[in-house]
Amino acid sequence: MSDNNNFLKKLRNIGIMAHIDAGKTTTTERILFHSGRITKIGETHTGESQMDWMDQERERGITITSAATRVKWKEHDINIIDTPGHVDFTIEVERSLRILDGAIAVLDAQVGVEPQTETVWRQADRYNVPRIIFLNKMDKIGANYELATDSLEKRLGINGSLMQIPIGAESDFVGVIDLLTEKAYYYDGKIEEQENIQPIPEALKKTVAKKRFELIEKVVQYDDALLNKYIQGKTIEIIELKQVIRKATITGLFFPVFVGSAFKNKGIKLLLDAIIDYLPSPLELPDLYVENSEGKKIKLPPSKNGQFAALIFKIAVDPYIGKLSFFRIYSGELSTGSYVYNSTRGIKERIGRLLRMHANHREEIKIARTGDIVASVGLKTSYTGDTITDLSSPVILEKMTFPEPVISLSLEPKTKSDQEKMSKSLSRLADEDPTFRTWMNHETNQTIIAGMGELHLDVLVERLKREFNVHVKVGQPKVSYRETITETVETEGKYIRQSGGRGQYGHVFIRFEPLPNENFQFVNKITGGKIPREYIPPIKTSLSDNLGRGVLAGYPMVNVKATLLDGSYHDVDSSEFAFKVAAAMALREVRNKTNILIMEPIMKVEVIIPIDYYGDVIGHLTSKRGKIIETIRKRNTENIKVFVPLDEMFGYSTSLRSLTQGRGSYTMQFDHYEKTPESVREKIISESNFELRSF
Repeated sequence: MSDNNNFLKKLRNIGIMAHIDAGKTTTTERILFHSGRITKIGETHTGESQMDWMDQERERGITITSAATRVKWKEHDINIIDTPGHVDFTIEVERSLRILDGAIAVLDAQVGVEPQTETVWRQADRYNVPRIIFLNKMDKIGANYELATDSLEKRLGINGSLMQIPIGAESDFVGVIDLLTEKAYYYDGKIEEQENIQPIPEALKKTVAKKRFELIEKVVQYDDALLNKYIQGKTIEIIELKQVIRKATITGLFFPVFVGSAFKNKGIKLLLDAIIDYLPSPLELPDLYVENSEGKKIKLPPSKNGQFAALIFKIAVDPYIGKLSFFRIYSGELSTGSYVYNSTRGIKERIGRLLRMHANHREEIKIARTGDIVASVGLKTSYTGDTITDLSSPVILEKMTFPEPVISLSLEPKTKSDQEKMSKSLSRLADEDPTFRTWMNHETNQTIIAGMGELHLDVLVERLKREFNVHVKVGQPKVSYRETITETVETEGKYIRQSGGRGQYGHVFIRFEPLPNENFQFVNKITGGKIPREYIPPIKTSLSDNLGRGVLAGYPMVNVKATLLDGSYHDVDSSEFAFKVAAAMALREVRNKTNILIMEPIMKVEVIIPIDYYGDVIGHLTSKRGKIIETIRKRNTENIKVFVPLDEMFGYSTSLRSLTQGRGSYTMQFDHYEKTPESVREKIISESNFELRSF
C-alpha cells in the first residue's frame, strides 16, 4: 500500500453534533484529553472549554461557532469539528457536515432525540454522512437508555442498534458492557478513565444475552456470507461482526449506539475506539463527482497525486491575521505560497500561509494533503461554498445552499466614528456567515441586519462591540414577511417622458402568475422584434429588483412568474432606463388588479414544562395564534409541539419563565411561511408606512 493510501486509511474526518445541552462540547473535551491533545480538561459550565473559545461562548455556556481540531488515537489521525447545538447557528452544522466523512450524534440519555437533534440529523441525511450515536449523561436523574434508543425510531425513523448497555443508571451508573466482546468495563469517575474489566454482573446476564442476540441477528442481515454462517449454526468471530457493522454503518444502513457519561469520565475511550472501528476513511466514501470546465461530470478520486481540489466551508475573521479560509482537500496537495484557481468565481488567488487549527490556536504547516481540513491566510475574494482547484484543469465541487434569514433589526451608530467603522465591520461579519444579511433601507435611512433568530443577531451585535469596537443602538426586532399573489393578472407599464431633446419611451405588457417553490422566474415571449433584444435583460433585472422591494408593505415578493407578452419601442427615445421603469410600473399595477397576500414565518416550537403548568402554557400559546401539533407526557413533564408565528414569539422566554416559575424551557426553529390573517395583514400594512416609488 502506498504511503498516501496508508495515511488516508488511518484518517477520520468527523463532526460532533447534538441538541443544545446534550453534552457535545464536554464529549469533545474528553476526546481531546484522552488523545493527549490537551493536558487539562476545561468544563463548559465553568467557561474553560478548549473548543468554546469565544468570550460569548464561555459567558453563555453554549457553542456559537464550529471549532476544528486534530487528535491522534491508536495510530490514526482524527480531524474533529465541534458544532453548535442551538438552532440559530444551524449554518455552522450545515457547512461542517458538507465536508465531513462521519459524525457522532450525542443524545441526552434522559430525553433522547430533541428538536435540534432532528434538524442536524436531516442535515446529515442530506450529505449522506455515516453516524454513530452516543447516549450521554447516563448519570443524570431520569436517564433511561431504552427510552432514549426508542426515541431514535419514533423521532428520526431509524432503528438504532445498541452496541453497549450501561451498568446501572443515574447515580448508580458505574460502567458499560460491550455486547460484542461481553466484557464489563467499570470506571471510578476519575479523569484518566482507567477501566476495570470484570465479569458481567449476574443481574445483567439475561439482558446482555438478549441484547447480544438481537444485535447479531440484525448484523448478519447485511452480509450474505455471514447470514449463511449464522443459519448453519457456525461460530461467528467478533472481527467478522465488526467488519460487517463497519460496512453497514458507512453505507448508512446501520447506526451503532454507545452509552456513557462524558462529564463523569465513563465510556469516552470506547467511543474513540468506535470512531476508528466504524466511521469511514476518505478511501471508503462513495465516488466523488465534480463538474469540469466543459460542464461534464467527472470522477475525482482521493489521491495526493491527483489534481488539487478543495471546498471552502467556512470563513473567519481573525483580529490579528485577518481573513481565515477553512477548506477540505478532496484531491491533490497544496503548499504555502502556491497559486490556486477559484473555479466558482473565475479568479486566481495565492495561498499565503497554511494553518492547522485547534479551536482558535494556529499551527503553521508547509503542506496539506488529500483528506486534510486546514485553514489558509491569503484568499481575499473567496467565500463559503467556493471551490479552489488547479489552474490548469479547474473543476467545481457541489455547491452549498443556505437558509434565508427570518428576523431583522435596525442599527444606528452611536457616534460618527462608529458610523465610519460599522459598514466595513458588518461586511466582514457577512463574509463569515452566509445566513447573515445587511443592507441600507434608503427610505428610512437605517442599516438593517437580518439573521436566523434573536440570539443569532444578539451575538452579532455583541461581536460588533467587542471585536470591531463599533457601538450601536438596536431597533426593535422585525419579522421578514413575504408578499405573494394567488391568481394570474396581466398588466401594462408605459413610461413616456418628453422634456426637450431626446425623450424616454418604454412600453411592456406582462403576465404575473403564482409560482410554487421558486422565488422568481422570467419568461420572454416577445416575437417579431416588438421590443429589441437588448432591452429584455434590463426588464428582467428591473422586475427582480422591484420584487425584492415588494408592492404592498415593502417586503420581498416571492413565488412569482413573470412572462413578457408584448410591448413597443421608439427608435430614438427608447433606452434601458425607460424599459426598466416600464417594467416596474407594470409590477406596481399588480397591486391594483389582485389581492396581495402577506406571508409570515411560522416557527416550530417545542416547549418542555412540568405538568402543573400545562393549562396556563397551552392557553398562552393559543393566545399567540399557536396551532398545537402534539403533546407528549414524559414522567412529570409535558412536551408541547406547536406552530407559532415568529411575530408572536418575541420575548417568549420571559413569559415562559413567569408562567412556570422559571422551570419551563423551549426551542424553536423556522418551519415554513404561511398566509397571515386579514387583521394581521392590515396591521402590517399600516405599520409599514410603505409608499410605492413614483416615476
